Amino acid sequence: MKSLIILLTISISSLAAQTIDYNVKKGYIANGYDVVAYFENNAIEGNKKFTAGFEGVKYKFSSQKNLFIFKHNPEKYIPQYGGYCAYAIAVKSDKVSINPKTFEIRDGKLYLFYNAWGTNTLKAWQKENTAALLNKADKNWEAIKTKK
Repeated sequence: MKSLIILLTISISSLAAQTIDYNVKKGYIANGYDVVAYFENNAIEGNKKFTAGFEGVKYKFSSQKNLFIFKHNPEKYIPQYGGYCAYAIAVKSDKVSINPKTFEIRDGKLYLFYNAWGTNTLKAWQKENTAALLNKADKNWEAIKTKK
C-alpha cells in the first residue's frame, strides 16, 4: 500500500511539472499582439506598459481597458494550441509559428495561423472541413503540447 501511495505521488508530481509549450516569440504570446483586441476583430500590437502574466506566459495589450478585461477572465483569451498555427497542429501535428495578423475567432476561441511566403493557412483552414480539422488539432495538441 505504501509503495502505491509513493507511485501515485510521483505520478501526480510529474504531471504537475509538465507545462504547456506556449509560442512566445518576441517574449509574448501572439508575438506581442493584444489577445483581447482579436475578439473585437482587430489585430493590434500590444504596448509594453500594458502587460500581464498568466500561467507563466506574458501578454501585451494595446490599452489599460483590454488589460483589465483580460485580468478578469484570462482563460477566455488564451490562444488555442499554445498560440501555434492551428492548421499545422491539425494537419502535421507540428508547432509552427504564426503571423499575428492572421487569426480567427470561432465558437468564442482564438485561433492563430501561419501566413508567409504565399502560404496562408487560415484560407486552407476555412476551405477544408473545419470541424474535422478542429477535432484532429485537439487530439494532436494533447499529444504534443508539453514537448518543446
